[in-house]
Amino acid sequence: MAAVLFYSPNDSPEEWERGLRNLIPDLDFRAWPDIGNPLDIEFALVWDFPPGNYKKLKKLRCICSLGQGVDHIFKEPNLPDGAEIMRLVDPWMAQAMSEWMLLNVLRFHRQGLEYEELEKQGKWHVLPPPETSECRVGILGLGELGRDTAKKFASLGFDVAGWSKSPKKLKNVKSFHGDSQLIDFLNRTNILCCLLPLTSETNGIINTQTITQLPFGAYIINAGRGQHVVDECLLKALETGHIAGAALDVFNQEPLPPEHPYWAHPKVKVWPHVSAQSNAHSAANQVADAIKKVFAGHSPKNLVRRDRQY
Repeated sequence: MAAVLFYSPNDSPEEWERGLRNLIPDLDFRAWPDIGNPLDIEFALVWDFPPGNYKKLKKLRCICSLGQGVDHIFKEPNLPDGAEIMRLVDPWMAQAMSEWMLLNVLRFHRQGLEYEELEKQGKWHVLPPPETSECRVGILGLGELGRDTAKKFASLGFDVAGWSKSPKKLKNVKSFHGDSQLIDFLNRTNILCCLLPLTSETNGIINTQTITQLPFGAYIINAGRGQHVVDECLLKALETGHIAGAALDVFNQEPLPPEHPYWAHPKVKVWPHVSAQSNAHSAANQVADAIKKVFAGHSPKNLVRRDRQY
């Protein structure tokens, strides 16, 4: 019988096995590295699978990412030609990401950094209140997570815009798209929220050239991928004050090394890649449906195009 391979350095195989067996009682679920005969594996549910091991799975028909991002899959140079690639599109994850983005945007908008500094100094001082309608939030990436985040910011009265590769239409959200409109998008953005997929085109997109297009005193929030940010460029912009603060959930190297300057930087909030974790309870139905389709010879939903890598 066809089997499912599970691998994740962060997620519980026991929780996923329990959730999937509730829906597919006779499921052959195998957690890495105890996978038995690799020729039995036809479906892989993975996050950051160790490189070089896909080539052992010669009958693999589908690779399902344990999250919205699929860049960890495309790091593998020898992906099986016949395997389709899919991502999780889980409303729970979208809600979690929007909550995390709201938490960090509101901290910057409501002068959290300034009041935290006043608290350290033991000073009781009232700052002029900010005007929400004048705060221009920019969402870099309008996929499932970006769209949900943009809608929630708009509902609170923020001036919201989004940038994506192709045009998008969202109520109360200004849409920018393509390379020709990126500068205009950045010029109007006070708080930049990155939720892009990681591709060859978006790697290093937050660099000195793009940062200087933001207004002086802007903020940067990144929950896309660490590789979207050129660390040296962001640190320099924080030193000059061009960027007033940053909240980062993803990094070029994870875990973030103890000696990295982000840890001690007074204007940087470090999070350990927890903005929108996968949830076996909420996503099991989607994965079980995909497994049934694949084992029956059909394609699952939420497939990723290999040429675009998203």
